[in-house]
Amino acid sequence: MLYFLSDLVYLLLYVVIGYRKKVVMDNLALAFPEKSLGERKRIAVQFYKNFVDTFIETIKLLSMRDREFDKRCTGDFSLINQAAAKGKNIQLMGGHQFNWEFTNLLFSRHINIPFIGVVANVENKIFNRIYFKFRARYGTILIPNSSFQRQMIELMKSQYSLCLLADQNTHPGKAYWLNFFGKPVPFIMGPHRAAVKSKPMLVYFDFKKIKRGHYHFEVFEIIENPGSFTPEALALKYRDYLESVIRKQPANYLWSHRRWKHEYHDSYEKQWIDN
Repeated sequence: MLYFLSDLVYLLLYVVIGYRKKVVMDNLALAFPEKSLGERKRIAVQFYKNFVDTFIETIKLLSMRDREFDKRCTGDFSLINQAAAKGKNIQLMGGHQFNWEFTNLLFSRHINIPFIGVVANVENKIFNRIYFKFRARYGTILIPNSSFQRQMIELMKSQYSLCLLADQNTHPGKAYWLNFFGKPVPFIMGPHRAAVKSKPMLVYFDFKKIKRGHYHFEVFEIIENPGSFTPEALALKYRDYLESVIRKQPANYLWSHRRWKHEYHDSYEKQWIDN
């Protein structure tokens, strides 16, 4: 019944309203210039279906039983938990792949040390309380992004695991600049600097959509000693990882946000880190 509702909302959003359709198509043209217009439209159609499904599935998460969740969201956490058992902290790095709400619950359910999630507050206070409640369902320690730096100083005094989706837009004057799908983009500095300083085990992951309502977590790459890298080198590795997982399932990425909205100019030259 919920997916029937999702199909109706998709038709309204994509066919009738055309919500951010120009942004989506412009983004796809920048990322995949080698694809035909027809191919990019097919990616866009599936993106909108996945986009709506994400919010419909979030509604279902409010009442989904643990057994049902375990059927729909799977992954192997043995390498991560082996490192945690040896006292390592874990920093998981991902992008905005669908369904990121499943991702949060999967990590907090299966990682054997305290799991920290960084969240943005929802403006509506009632919805904000609902989101906080189900996101903390398996014990996630939720930190609003507005107070992340202050709270993390205290939380990092004990063993922790932390997931960061580091592909958000950021202030262009306080970022690393590098190519993303061949076009200059500002990347957040913080996660890469923190990894070099704190030296957690760094885990890049792929969150695959198997079929509608079914997802699978896979380790993409593990860096056991990020302290042997510079933050700039880690930012480039993160870029390469992100491009790779997006190319595998292009419709499973959040194309409705304006990833390339900032223009590069000469005043950012000292922040440029790419070849």
